[in-house]
Amino acid sequence: MERAFCVSHREERDQLTSSRKKLVLVGNGMAGVRAIEHLLKLAPEAYEITIFGAEPHPNYNRIMLSSVLAGGTDLSEIVINDYEWYRSHNITLYTGHKIESIDTVNKKVRSDLGIETAYDELILATGSDPFMLPLPGADKEGVIAFRDIKDCQIMMETSKSYKKALVIGGGLLGLEAARGLLHLGMEVSVVHISDYIMERQLDRAAAAMLQKELEAQGMKFLLSKQSEAILGKKRVKSLLFADGSSADADLIVMAVGIRPNTALAKKSGIAVGRGIVVDDYMETNIPGIYAIGECAEHRGIAYGLVAPLYEQGAVLAKRLAGVQGQGYEGSVTSTKLKVSGVDVFSAGQYEEPAGSRALRYQDEIGGVYKKLVISEDKLIGAVLFGDTADGAQLFSLIKSGESVQGKERSLLLGLPDDAQKASPAARLEAMPDDEIICGCNGVSKGTIVEAITSGGCTSVGQIKACTKASASCGGCKPLVEGLLEIYAGDAAVKVKEGICGCTTLGRDEIVAEIKRMELKTVKEVMNVLEWSTEEGCSKCRPSLNYYLGMLWPEEYADEKESRITNERYHANIQKDGTFSVVPRIYGGVTSPGELKKIAEVAEKFDVPMVKFTGGQRLDLLGVKKEDLPKIWQELDMPSGHAYGKTLRTVKTCVGSTFCRFGTQDSIGMGIRLEKEFERLNTPAKVKLAVSGCPRNCAEATIKDFGVVAIDGGWELHVGGNGGVHVRATDLLCVVKTEDEVVEWASAFLQYYRENAAWNERTSNWVERVGLDSIKAALDNREDRLALQGRIRTALSVTTDPWKQIVKDKELRKNFEPISRVETV
Repeated sequence: MERAFCVSHREERDQLTSSRKKLVLVGNGMAGVRAIEHLLKLAPEAYEITIFGAEPHPNYNRIMLSSVLAGGTDLSEIVINDYEWYRSHNITLYTGHKIESIDTVNKKVRSDLGIETAYDELILATGSDPFMLPLPGADKEGVIAFRDIKDCQIMMETSKSYKKALVIGGGLLGLEAARGLLHLGMEVSVVHISDYIMERQLDRAAAAMLQKELEAQGMKFLLSKQSEAILGKKRVKSLLFADGSSADADLIVMAVGIRPNTALAKKSGIAVGRGIVVDDYMETNIPGIYAIGECAEHRGIAYGLVAPLYEQGAVLAKRLAGVQGQGYEGSVTSTKLKVSGVDVFSAGQYEEPAGSRALRYQDEIGGVYKKLVISEDKLIGAVLFGDTADGAQLFSLIKSGESVQGKERSLLLGLPDDAQKASPAARLEAMPDDEIICGCNGVSKGTIVEAITSGGCTSVGQIKACTKASASCGGCKPLVEGLLEIYAGDAAVKVKEGICGCTTLGRDEIVAEIKRMELKTVKEVMNVLEWSTEEGCSKCRPSLNYYLGMLWPEEYADEKESRITNERYHANIQKDGTFSVVPRIYGGVTSPGELKKIAEVAEKFDVPMVKFTGGQRLDLLGVKKEDLPKIWQELDMPSGHAYGKTLRTVKTCVGSTFCRFGTQDSIGMGIRLEKEFERLNTPAKVKLAVSGCPRNCAEATIKDFGVVAIDGGWELHVGGNGGVHVRATDLLCVVKTEDEVVEWASAFLQYYRENAAWNERTSNWVERVGLDSIKAALDNREDRLALQGRIRTALSVTTDPWKQIVKDKELRKNFEPISRVETV
């Protein structure tokens, strides 16, 4: 059931807003909310504002979804305005509400969940819908678009169980989806109807260079392919092409384009063409109703890039605030992006229209390509690949329409001439104020300069907080820093980057200060170490919670609210809001009685799927939140901690117990290790394995700590990773006895706990600090025993979370069903 979030301070607001006009925004996306931000600056007291959003989330940056898929960003980090922002501006927000009707006569809107709201002014920012090819079989399970957070979650969840993915569409969105799926460990092929990729942004030469780079990263391409049908029974199995060939697939992502979402407007009698038709002030044919963003059509054009949408929002905000201003005249668009780590830029007409000429520079070795399209001595288009530093300058020339006669060589090769100085600072200074610096958030040079000169911003962090420039992908940060140096001069402050934006302190500095001053709570750390934000953020709170627990295991009280969702509920949340239950099965060894118990519980609670995991356990998938405590009570088994930054599993082969090649008892060793370290909190998830011989059937050499039996002893391996970035382990040492295995494993894991950054896997940590430094730290037995003592102290205070929840009525209340959440 969809949730309705209504956030406001009603009593205060009722007193303040009795004379205000009512403004309703339909659509909680980037374009609409940006217009509201502008309006609040121009006329903060003019309107009583209500926003309806169809998604169950606050305003977030859709552009950053590809970064979430690629592992560079967490979902919580792409939120532009959190719920507190709406509260602080007395905005009523309904999430999970889709407006189903507009009464244009009585000026009311009604949502699908029954909320009816009156308006004086109405903004439609309904965005666009992904175009889904009308192929036979397109309704099968495993066929999705790539448009919102839900699509991201489906991809991430699918990658855990399936391996083959096809992305239909070789444009920017398709390539971003493909790169994200590669990061998730899937085999990915891009299907494209054209014979080269990104034909709407790049010419053939640049596209070929990009394809070569992407193929080197593992992406495959099926070009000049027309999709005919999606095959499979309930779930997709393959994609059939018009030429009779086919490709296997467990997941098909359609990224073939978008269409303005005009259904609501059309049903309400508002003029619709390709999009919702608007004039230069973004007003529709019905007075008092406006449209902006991807849903709007202005002078026959519907824009899909963020900069034009923000320009529209600024014009509309002035109109609503009663401020005189020039209407929207359309936008010359440019695209600056990073596709899988490769910089690409295109602007204007790059396809050489009749009467134009093209200048090209290509460096295959350096991976650089430049193309300038000139007509009547004016620059009308440009394509850059590999080196996009000149993009802003070229785009400015395209927009201004000034003559480039005599400058062609310098523009193509980046050489200085009389009109263009070589200094990057001079280039920035000469850049027009309306030039967009931050494409993700549509922030112009003029806005940043004003924040520095009038707003008193003296650091990149302050500019980010004031304007949102560099708040998303960070690609524009060097330009922001350059403007800061020019316009702030000696007042510019270069702030050292910390573990997050709330502090300038790094991991080692924070841990040292916690130890030196014996700080014992998250709040105390933030206060004493002068956090810039009182409550911290999704990056620093979990890390501080871990560092405090690691340093003071017997004294620190774990802060549940500082943990991620999965760890708060002690279960992995699935794409449909259900959870998974994974009981611990030591070493992958179970009994008929244990299996029977799991089966009976699964039947009793109608668990939709029971699956064997890669860690030799059983996963009960699709469990309702309210059933979690009851299931764990009936199972009466330890939690497998499949959801946390803890020891997950210890995988074993049968070893000498049954295998004719086995040299040692790998099952017994694995069970001993798992019982030794279960419930251990670690900076990131940790997996162990024990193989009974060098044939390595338990895959111990791609685990965080791997044990391989040899004649007369054990090899101990560290720093492996079998995920997206596969890393084979390094050999730590060879020991003779099982007690030594436990001793070295204890010492290694505790040394990792004490020295790695939060969320840093052992594979990354070993590469960062070097195997030799780890060997040196563990070489002395006295030091190893001290580390073993500390890890046992930490383990001595841990408890099984589900045994606590089952017994504690207050804790069980957290799992009671909630049909509606309302914060007033």
